[in-house]
Order: sequence, then C-alpha cells, then structure tokens
Amino acid sequence: MNKVEKYYDFEYDEWLRLERHKIEFDITKRHLDEIITKPHSKIFDCGGGPGRYSIYLSQKGHDVTLLDLSSKHIEIAKAKNLELNGNISRFIHGNALTLDQYQLEQYDYILLMGPLYHIIEATKREQVVTEVSKYLKEDGVLFASFISNYAPISDTLKHLLPLEHQGQQLLSYITNGINDDSEGFTVAYFSSKEEVENLMNQCGFQKLRFIAVENIFSIAEANINKFDQDEYLQWLEICYQLGYDEKVFGAGEHYLYIGKKKWPC
Repeated sequence: MNKVEKYYDFEYDEWLRLERHKIEFDITKRHLDEIITKPHSKIFDCGGGPGRYSIYLSQKGHDVTLLDLSSKHIEIAKAKNLELNGNISRFIHGNALTLDQYQLEQYDYILLMGPLYHIIEATKREQVVTEVSKYLKEDGVLFASFISNYAPISDTLKHLLPLEHQGQQLLSYITNGINDDSEGFTVAYFSSKEEVENLMNQCGFQKLRFIAVENIFSIAEANINKFDQDEYLQWLEICYQLGYDEKVFGAGEHYLYIGKKKWPC
C-alpha cells in the first residue's frame, strides 16, 4: 500500500485520467444514476481518488463521505469540491484495509471503485469487501470496480508500440493477474469475470448487474472523445448496451459489479 500511495501522490494525475477516459466516466455515472434513486442517500465512496464520483453524487443532493489512500487525492478533492460547488460531507485520508479506525456510519450505497485494483492477495480483497459490507444498510447496494485481466492487452493495442519481447508477459495476465511496480504501473491485480463473481458471492452479495464498462470501445476511445456531443452520445449508447454482452466482456479494461448484500447474513 505504501507503493500505491506514493504512486498516486507523486507519479500520476488521477483527476485528469477521467478526462481521457470519458467513456468510463460517463458509463459509470449512468449506472450510478439508474441504481441510486433514493433522494438524499448516504453514500460512502471508499477509495474514491480525487473525488470525481463523490462530487458528482453530492451535487445531486446526496450525503457523501470520501475516503482515499492518497493524501494528494484528498487535497485535490477538497479543492475541486469547492470549485465545482460540490457538497461532500466528510473527507478521510485512510486505508480500505483498516476501515474500523474511522467511525463510519451506515450507508445506503457504497462505492468500492479503486481499492480492489491494487490488492494482490485474494484473502485481502475478500477482507476489504467483507469489511466494507458491514457499513451497508440492510437494503444497501455496493458498486465494485475491477481492472480486467485483458486490460494490459487493450491498453497496449491503443498505442501499438513495439512489444520488445513482452508478448508473453501480456498473455500471462490472463492466467496470473499480478502486476508489480516494475511493469509501468503501480502494484495492481487484474481480475477475470469469474474471479469477480466468485469473490462477491463468497462475501455474501447478490448480483444486480455485471458490466464491461468500455468493452470493445476501449481501443477507440481517443477518437470517440473527439466527436461532437450528438455523435458522442450515439456511440456512448451503443457502448452502454454492449456492456451487458458477455461475448465482448474481455475486450474492455474495467468491470463494474453492482450487488446487494444477502440478508440474513
């Protein structure tokens, strides 16, 4: 976690990432809007980075708590919250692995759309999902994001740089999702659809939706982002519909799992 925190504090601009990845941002917001229908909901954005989704949801009148591992992210979130007239209720510089330290409340919805990218050990991923679920109300919903184990291939195809004998490394992620910080990204774990669903089922969740966020649009996103708004929205609708199509799940970079806690638990 120290390596991950350092990466986001000093080496990477997470706020600008969703400028480049508009499709991911807009598709995810659509699913949030379709599921979060209760007015003035209490929402916990656990590992929410610099607060893109927290600010968006607080602007809609929800009571949002943001936690992130990176102190830089928390500073950016506070500044952007003021700049964009957000209304985030609470900012926490903290670790998703130690939630019991933060005197959290009970929430209608929890976003876990970052921490599971960076936890290598399966038992610790299960720990995070189990712990965060303790703070869901009985009818609460969890949004959990994962990087696909096909994402390194999709990302490489966008740039089409020489592989320099790295082809087998790209293929290895399909069977072993572990990425150390020597591979151009920080410590990360890339998941298969089956791993995601097994993890969430083991942690007591009932699936509402499983979405391949960018699916086959991943490698064309830079060009799609250049379209005028009408054209962009037409392509975005196709992407949204394909997000449910299992035949193209592996083509995308991010999976979004939406589930309800099974009761009694």
